[in-house]
Amino acid sequence: MWLGHWSSRGAICAPRVRTLLLATAAAPILSSTPAIGQLASPAPAEQPSSPAGDTVRSAVEEIIVTGLRQTIQTSINEKKNETAIVDALSAQDIGDLPALSVGEAIQTITGATTHREKGGASEISLRGLGSFLSNTTFNGREASNGSGDRAVNFNQFPSELINDIKIYKSQQADLVEGGVAGTIELGTLKPLDYGKRRIQAEIRANYNPYQDRIIGAGAWGWRGTLSYVDQFDAGALGEIGIALGVQRNDVNNPEESYAASSTWVACNAAVTAANANCPEVSRAAAAAGAPFYLAPNSVQFRQISEQDRRDAIFGAVQWRPGDRLNVNLDVQYSKRAYSEDRRDLILSETRFGLKNRIIGDDGRLLYAEGLSSVESTGTLFERDEEYLGGGLGLEFEASDRLTLSGDASYSRTKRRDIERSVRLRSDPLDIFGNRTPLNNQRVPYVYDARNGYATLITIDPRFNVNNYSLFSDDARLRRDQLQRENEIVAGRLDAGYEMEGFLWRIDGGVRFSRQTYSDFDDRVEITQDDRNVDRAVNFACRTIFPQTDYLSSAPGAPITSWATFDPVCQFRDYLGTEDPGRNADIRSVANRDVTEEVWAGYAMASYETKAGDIPLRGNFGVRVVDTRVTSRGLRSALGVVTNPDGSIRLVASGDFETLTIKGGSTRVLPSLNAIFEVNPDLLLRLAGYRAMSRPAPSSLGAGRTIQLEDGTNFSSIEDAIRLITANGSPRLKPIMSWNADAAIEFYPNRDSILAATFYYKKFAGGYIPVTLEEQIDIGGQSVTVPVVQTQNSSEKSRVYGVEVTLANRFSWLPAPLDGLGAKVSYSYANSNFKNYDIRLGDVVNPDTGDVTPGMIPPAGLSGYSKHVLSAQIYYQLGGLSLQSIYNYRSNYYQDFVGGNAQLRYVRGNDTVDLRASYDINRNLSLRLEALNIFDEPKVTDMPIKGSSRQYHFYGSRYFLGIRLRV
Repeated sequence: MWLGHWSSRGAICAPRVRTLLLATAAAPILSSTPAIGQLASPAPAEQPSSPAGDTVRSAVEEIIVTGLRQTIQTSINEKKNETAIVDALSAQDIGDLPALSVGEAIQTITGATTHREKGGASEISLRGLGSFLSNTTFNGREASNGSGDRAVNFNQFPSELINDIKIYKSQQADLVEGGVAGTIELGTLKPLDYGKRRIQAEIRANYNPYQDRIIGAGAWGWRGTLSYVDQFDAGALGEIGIALGVQRNDVNNPEESYAASSTWVACNAAVTAANANCPEVSRAAAAAGAPFYLAPNSVQFRQISEQDRRDAIFGAVQWRPGDRLNVNLDVQYSKRAYSEDRRDLILSETRFGLKNRIIGDDGRLLYAEGLSSVESTGTLFERDEEYLGGGLGLEFEASDRLTLSGDASYSRTKRRDIERSVRLRSDPLDIFGNRTPLNNQRVPYVYDARNGYATLITIDPRFNVNNYSLFSDDARLRRDQLQRENEIVAGRLDAGYEMEGFLWRIDGGVRFSRQTYSDFDDRVEITQDDRNVDRAVNFACRTIFPQTDYLSSAPGAPITSWATFDPVCQFRDYLGTEDPGRNADIRSVANRDVTEEVWAGYAMASYETKAGDIPLRGNFGVRVVDTRVTSRGLRSALGVVTNPDGSIRLVASGDFETLTIKGGSTRVLPSLNAIFEVNPDLLLRLAGYRAMSRPAPSSLGAGRTIQLEDGTNFSSIEDAIRLITANGSPRLKPIMSWNADAAIEFYPNRDSILAATFYYKKFAGGYIPVTLEEQIDIGGQSVTVPVVQTQNSSEKSRVYGVEVTLANRFSWLPAPLDGLGAKVSYSYANSNFKNYDIRLGDVVNPDTGDVTPGMIPPAGLSGYSKHVLSAQIYYQLGGLSLQSIYNYRSNYYQDFVGGNAQLRYVRGNDTVDLRASYDINRNLSLRLEALNIFDEPKVTDMPIKGSSRQYHFYGSRYFLGIRLRV
């Protein structure tokens, strides 16, 4: 039933090809059930000779398995031996994870899927739940990031330097904290445990067909990795092991897209405003029956040329001075320099003069004719991001039974975004002062969203978007700088004591962490209206449209080019400088400054016994977590400026005062894990636990975001303020859940697994927008204004689901087909969790508890997908390894980091990746990878499903590499 659902997504994919690939991977596994049963039976006294590459234990020899098959075997073995419910991807050798990035490796693990950015895997969701419900650790420690949330940017960790990925689906008390969805643990190797010298160099050439369409740019990039592992006997000082890895990643990821604005308005469907924006409908009016439709404030076509360079250094020192002491020091550093040259064609007034509308039953605007200013905007976006992390860990065997350990860690991410953009707008006059064919600033256009995800925009042909001289008015130069800093300092002490009997080990420990998060967003804006100056800059800074075949993969007949300008040239010619710098005073009511301190303690007992004749083992324990939040925000008065015509505009006064808000919580997290070994190849696992997931650090801010209505001239203060929202709430509490998991796992041989896990999660509450009244000084008077803020909801909700994993190597096939293997993992989740649109959804009065019903339905959990599928088919013969990977994720709601005024949905998408490698000899191998081979776009809707907001095309990417090991 659900196979039909997966393969029926219309124009977004090539369903027949995808279904064929899925059937190819799944059918042999399902058809091989008898063979699996045979493999589980006792081995005959004499083993038959094994095909090449197999592992056979006999009195004669043991053939060692390598490559992809070894990785699968190791991963299956780790899952089997863990006490908690765990899925893993583990490589015994450095650089053997079968993926280009850590994110792409993780999404092949059962129940894990990714949010795609720039065509690659970024944030990870577990069990169909959003990344904010997961916890990620690196070598057992929390890692900072530059996004303002708690999700780790997996692109900053090179997959070539990661050896072990574990996903804890159930919790146990000794984890750092865990999460409602699970814990992702990334690990690098320990050099002494690795046990051998290894020098490895790998270089990969990257070919991007989309980059080949960028005029004057090369389609090639590269990434190179060098690693060194060794061990030394230091005599009386003991043994010392070192590991060092470096990587340079210099690639390009061009992008082409169409997007509507991030704010959508409920317009009154009973009114046609011929020369004005459509009038809005309030929640109360909609509840009373007023008809409405959903319209964006603007739409834009965007072409992006990109450069992305990342440098990473990983280092580790392991020292073992004796049999009882083990010391581990590891450090990670990465730096990313990233830039985008953006060229935008914008219709900036898509709510103006709408007529001949066609409206769907759910309020979607399907068709309209309107008038809008048309803008050509050039932007140079630059990002510098630096990550530094590491820690010192010690393990000491105080006695044969008592083990003491400690760890101190540090993690810091700094991100700085600078964006310089210049807008030129349509006008009744061109740059020469001549009347344009339309003799109007606003240009007629047609908005047609009836054909799938690609909204068709048709501009009146009398306005030639490729004519540079028509973009002649309202020059606006903006310099935006967004800066974020996230720092985590943490330490922990643990003790473990081994005993005899039912309880064979007791563990306990304490942990402290201090996390700080701060950000600011600074804007310098300059306008000029001298047509003579505009004309000179217009001529000096013209550029040819940077790309051929723009949006050629999109259905319909989209706009394919427009007049473009070089923004750096425009800054230089308008201002005499390419970068005017930020404001001297960067204070703002929207700034965030958050400090979170956490103390935690745990106790856990491991047990082993029998339930009748069935061996039973596991652990139980409790973790207590105390969290204290201190958030500092700024408050400022607004000044009222009277325009010559008597209207007003609002400006910040520049006088600020600091407001400190504190919050906190104490949570008790019990856990129980039990494993029934029905027979050596069949395990039954049960787990019950309470879990928590904290709100993002940026969601704990104490700032305010004041959105003014479009334009600058108003007759009253009430008309000027569109919406005031809190950009965080320091008193937000963690999302809590009670959880139950049951898993059955069958391991017929070292290459095979058949497992199913059932889970249920009951949430104590989510988040809901509430309206609070605050006093703001406007023009010297105290004015009461409504402020929308997110608070914890008292609503109960739940998630239940199932995960299924099937993996097998078809060793029963005749040679050479016995090198064929496959793995299919599927996750189904069902949730009734609710997230409300702040502008258009339900809103609660916290004083009375009254609910004003919204105009649109709520979304589910952020990142929640009902269906997630990963199917792999591989073939390994001697040194040849081939792999095809299919990933599918059904639609999900994705919130905006740091503030979520409106709902955004990502439509279901699927991708196919291909990988191949060939070992020329034991030291030299070749590798080929092809990602997103069907050029699958990412499509988003807003603020309801089916209302297309944005689509991105990234194209396929190809990597050809060579690896040398000595």
